[in-house]
Amino acid sequence: MTTIYLTTLGCRLNEAETSRWAREFQNEGHAIARAPEEAEVIVLNSCAVTTEAARKSRQVIHRLHRQNPGAHLVVAGCYAELEPAQVAALTGVDLVVGNQEKEALPRRMAATFDLHAMPALAARPGGAHMVAGSRTRAFVKVQDGCRNHCTFCIVTIARGAERSRSLAEVTAEINALHAAGYQEAVLTGVHLGGYGSDLGVDLATLVEHLLRHTDIPRLRLSSLEPWDLPEGFFGLWQHPRLMPHLHLPLQAGCDATLRRMARRCTTARYAALVDQARAAIPHLTLTTDLIVGFPGESEAEWAQTAAFVEALGFAHIHIFTFSARQGTAASRMRGQVPGEIKRQRSQQMHAIAARQKAAHLAQFVGATRPVLWESGADQADGDVQWSGYTDNYLRVVALAPAGLDLQNRITPAYLTAPSGPPADRLHGVFPFPTLTLTQTAHE
Repeated sequence: MTTIYLTTLGCRLNEAETSRWAREFQNEGHAIARAPEEAEVIVLNSCAVTTEAARKSRQVIHRLHRQNPGAHLVVAGCYAELEPAQVAALTGVDLVVGNQEKEALPRRMAATFDLHAMPALAARPGGAHMVAGSRTRAFVKVQDGCRNHCTFCIVTIARGAERSRSLAEVTAEINALHAAGYQEAVLTGVHLGGYGSDLGVDLATLVEHLLRHTDIPRLRLSSLEPWDLPEGFFGLWQHPRLMPHLHLPLQAGCDATLRRMARRCTTARYAALVDQARAAIPHLTLTTDLIVGFPGESEAEWAQTAAFVEALGFAHIHIFTFSARQGTAASRMRGQVPGEIKRQRSQQMHAIAARQKAAHLAQFVGATRPVLWESGADQADGDVQWSGYTDNYLRVVALAPAGLDLQNRITPAYLTAPSGPPADRLHGVFPFPTLTLTQTAHE
């Protein structure tokens, strides 16, 4: 048996891949370490979507080697794909696995390091899913690669052509996760809306299939680009097991900016899509991404973006200040926005986002929502503070009496207005003495 520590930087797709590796390693009889110091092999699933992400990947590689210099160190993911020679040259790195080889990572490691498994452990019921951390919500990779060429994005190069997992393979994984105790599966991919383009099906086909052939209580979709969605797509949310939360990246609220970004959506089309979603999905939580200070963004363009965001209203906005990523078209564009202007626009958008978040939360004062409780922490007064998410992806924190185990349970929560700051929290009285609800960042 080999003890393996896995850690992840970047997107939810990376998290899904890392979780799957953990299950595969355990299925082979290996042990998953909770800390790098405990491991014989360390695996980092890296990120390089921005220059800052690549820098952070290097920092983490150095830190992991310092924490356990005797362990084999494996670096996989986008940083390994985009800059393999630089990664291989870093002190302590023993194996570099790019995105095109990710599916074979456990086999590559077994061959490179002569890993010795213990099949008896693999036979233990549910052993393939006993990964460190919560067993409540699992990220399931259904698709990889992207055919879009947004000018700010390096992912098309890092992840390659689109390729989808079969309906049967995704179904089997979700059923196995449910059997192991998971209550929620989040479907994720680089371009989730492009699922099935290589199989002759689409994302709606996958969701319909999963609703028919799995029984996991909650299905959720991760980030969806606001195009490639089939006609009638939002009608799928008539099924109560599909969670009422959508993350539709906007990036800019001005058509001129969107054209420079090479986004395949206009503001009019985006607004129409949002109207359709809200009409079809009761109690929808809508979140988005926005880039501040894209090259060529004039004061007039920025004003259009701010006005568009104000008009639509979002539960949460993940705000990125543009940073040129070497290898992208945007890094070579004229009209790079000065840093001070980007900071001012970022502050303005954060203020808009905070107001919209508070308004969204206010809609649920007096509402009862089901919450999947994920973790608990003992408090000084003897109570336990539990944390979880509603169906429409609102963060809930609840104080419950010691001895009441809410781990991985779905219960209703009655939500009331906050008694004080912070402004993004709500309190309630059902079924526990104190409930706190807070909207968190998009996943």
